[in-house]
Amino acid sequence: MGAAMRRIHVGNALSAFGLGFTVPYLYVYVAQVRGLGAMTAGLVLAVFAVAALVVLPFAGRAIVRRGPLPVLLAALITAAAGALSLGIASSSAAVLVSASLLGAGQAVMQPALATMIVDCSSADTRSRAFAMQFFLQNLGLGVGGLIGGHLVDTTSAASFTLLFSIEAAMFLLLVVVMVTVRLPHAPRIEGAPQASGRGSWKQLMGNRAMVQLCVLGFVLFFACYGQFESGLSAYGVEAAGISTSALGTALAANTLMIVVAQFAVLRFVERRRRSRVIAAVGLIWAVAWAVAGYAGLGHGSQEMATAAFVSTYALFGLGEAMLSPTVAPLVADLAPEGMAGQYNSAFALVKQLALAVGPAVGGPLGASLHAPYIVAFLVFSLGITVLAVRLGRQLTEAQDQPWTGRSRVVARGGAPVSADA
Repeated sequence: MGAAMRRIHVGNALSAFGLGFTVPYLYVYVAQVRGLGAMTAGLVLAVFAVAALVVLPFAGRAIVRRGPLPVLLAALITAAAGALSLGIASSSAAVLVSASLLGAGQAVMQPALATMIVDCSSADTRSRAFAMQFFLQNLGLGVGGLIGGHLVDTTSAASFTLLFSIEAAMFLLLVVVMVTVRLPHAPRIEGAPQASGRGSWKQLMGNRAMVQLCVLGFVLFFACYGQFESGLSAYGVEAAGISTSALGTALAANTLMIVVAQFAVLRFVERRRRSRVIAAVGLIWAVAWAVAGYAGLGHGSQEMATAAFVSTYALFGLGEAMLSPTVAPLVADLAPEGMAGQYNSAFALVKQLALAVGPAVGGPLGASLHAPYIVAFLVFSLGITVLAVRLGRQLTEAQDQPWTGRSRVVARGGAPVSADA
């Protein structure tokens, strides 16, 4: 990795580390420590999703026009202000405003950092770069959550103020790191379509492969990430009798699988068709939902049910490790020259929509209708496989198998253009 890529990866780790300090404890902080009640705490969590949905459509255009670095710096300062004010907020209005600032800044960081990775990598190195990003994000979240859990005291608001202050400090430290990054100039290809603010979304919607990838991405995030802390956890507690400690173990198993398997999986997936890797993930997740079905609907012992439930989260982690070097580089390779920021923001918007809808649908279903819940999401997982196979028919050889040729710039999801043209 070059110096710029190293700094970008440090930035990913720092931002995840800061978020890990507060995200697991946000509900308890608002509802109990500040005494604002469960309704306000639920609104705070909803504000994070709403803020992301509001700012992401504009983030892509800003990245295209101004470049990813200025947009990232603005997002970091916004998130730091939100985190710091959230740590001292004591009223419902102050908490909601602070959460909107933190949520907006956090949402914009993702496509900005992803675009910087695209700018600092080639088709040959991009999969490994995004695998490293995913690895460091999970490691940072896990370590941050572990340390934050030892610092937090539910009887002391000051301990939470300390957590949010540390989170703000991580964002500001990231500002210092990022201002030293020198991004390479993207190659200019004669005849490549140039991004225009007004027509960029229309151009994106005209790319059939990108539209299909967004549909596939929605199902991916809806059927997996959108269920982790909502429907699947509710199903585990209500149907399988999983204790809160076992639920924590399951979440840890998911992170551990990603951290341990990421680079071993990378060796397997980086020389295979991207569409087939995504299709394989759908099959793995279908097995995970079947195992979850055994945990809650089978007639085994409580120990077997717990082991099956933990295994479900581990299988999800295996699928995530396969997706990290596959989906994000594919988004970049589908983007025309100069529009990587727009495409990354669009895909981040799809992710946020899925993460907003997933818990709303899965939570009540997993808590009360156990068998239909498992069957429905097993079908969704098989649907991922079907959608991935269909997507593969829309991709060029260079998009589906980037190692077969030299670094390329792809226009409108159509024929690849050589970077030496």
